[in-house]
Amino acid sequence: MTPMVKYLVIGCALTFLYQWAAGPDLVLIFGLIPDEVLDNLYIWQLGTYLFLHADFWHLFWNMFTLWMFGRELERYWGSRQFLRFFMITGIGAGLLSVVADPKSTIPTIGASGSIYGILMAYGMMFPNRHVYLYFLLPVKVKYFVTGIGLIAFISALDSPGSTIAHVAHLGGMIFAFLYLKRWLSLGAVRQAYHRWRLKRMRSRFRVLDKERRDRKDDYWIQ
Repeated sequence: MTPMVKYLVIGCALTFLYQWAAGPDLVLIFGLIPDEVLDNLYIWQLGTYLFLHADFWHLFWNMFTLWMFGRELERYWGSRQFLRFFMITGIGAGLLSVVADPKSTIPTIGASGSIYGILMAYGMMFPNRHVYLYFLLPVKVKYFVTGIGLIAFISALDSPGSTIAHVAHLGGMIFAFLYLKRWLSLGAVRQAYHRWRLKRMRSRFRVLDKERRDRKDDYWIQ
């Protein structure tokens, strides 16, 4: 187990034990509640909800997937960048959940947004590797990720009242895609802004025709 994956697994496990001892009030404070985020500015919930889980199996499958796919991503990127990716995709998934249902008072908990982001990243980076569906059927990663992405999308449309946060799953995959395409980096945002500004400035200028360009009082007109 790589270092950051190990720390995240331990952190989620210890939080789950504390959550079990503290009772349901902890979820109301640190779970993601869109209405509280917007009305009371409980901004911390966009990050803390990732470390809470509903039950043992919810925690187990999230951590198992994190261990299974996250280790290689951490080896490839390094621990710091892997943690950044985990948090960005998780927070992005939370933001999409807030936008999708801003008046909701139902808490969302679990690291699934980040986990789905990890699956998307793995599928984009190692598309032709195989995973064993139900530990039996070999499937290429690109088809596996496409399948779960379609399931998350359809479920988000068809099950708005479901206790499973399908919108968060889809949001994690979307933000993972944007991150890997470098559309979320500050450098990419700055470059896009400068390109837009340069294009806007060029549209304000026109060159004088040839006869006037040959004159000594040649100039630009804005």
